[in-house]
Amino acid sequence: MRIACCQIEPDVASPESSAGRARAALAAAIDHGAQIVVLPELCNSGYVFHTTSEARAAAVPVDGALLAGWAEEAARGDAVVIGGFCELADDGEIFNSAAIVDSDGVVAVYRKLHLWDQEQRWFARGDRPAPVVETRHGRVGLGVCYDIEFPELTRGLALGGAEVIVLPTNWPLEDRDPPMLRSLAVTAAYLNRVFVAVCDRAGSERGLDFQGGSVIAAPDGSALAVAAGGARSETLVADCELELARDKSSGANNDVLADRRPEQYAPTLAGSGGVVRAG
Repeated sequence: MRIACCQIEPDVASPESSAGRARAALAAAIDHGAQIVVLPELCNSGYVFHTTSEARAAAVPVDGALLAGWAEEAARGDAVVIGGFCELADDGEIFNSAAIVDSDGVVAVYRKLHLWDQEQRWFARGDRPAPVVETRHGRVGLGVCYDIEFPELTRGLALGGAEVIVLPTNWPLEDRDPPMLRSLAVTAAYLNRVFVAVCDRAGSERGLDFQGGSVIAAPDGSALAVAAGGARSETLVADCELELARDKSSGANNDVLADRRPEQYAPTLAGSGGVVRAG
């Protein structure tokens, strides 16, 4: 199964242009045989808003032209498109969302649970769990950007049967090599024995530089494809054998999911009898 991550450079000043870049990139990936195509977080709107009204002006409904266009492209190659977008909900709330779309239309929408920094000024928090979705090209677990820093979420997706965890992102530039956020992607893949596809954005926006850190990682923790980084728009492609994500063995006698003993893990302080004191 071929995965493509289309690392593009959205422009917060021109949502229409951003949406056009996203569609052109996914169309090219489908033309080259990609079966799952991933776009960055907020790919239709850009990221660095100045006001709530600016975010609202860029927001689009699930049943609007943006996702319908993704479905049209998906139909040309029997592909599945996954991308982040600025969503205008029926009740007027704005969400940092991601959608899974195929030739039949919108399959699933996920609203980001963990909002990073200024996102809390513009977006409402998601209030439903990150989903695992059975698509025509495998079981996809869906998160967005900062979600990857919560191992409970990625482990939950693995326990839910995900074969590939997909995360549209807008990672800020890190002054380290390799970037810690890329390391999180390969670590999540290894710990859960799944494929992880992170589609980051490129370039700079209103003084904020982005990592351009897209990566596709395998269940053994290897990076199958890694972006050059920085300002470069590029598309990563990797052919993934999903059967590898169904094998959770970590040795001749061990299984990373079956060996869990959740009944013995430390309870939270919110639970009863949560702290054991020495002596």
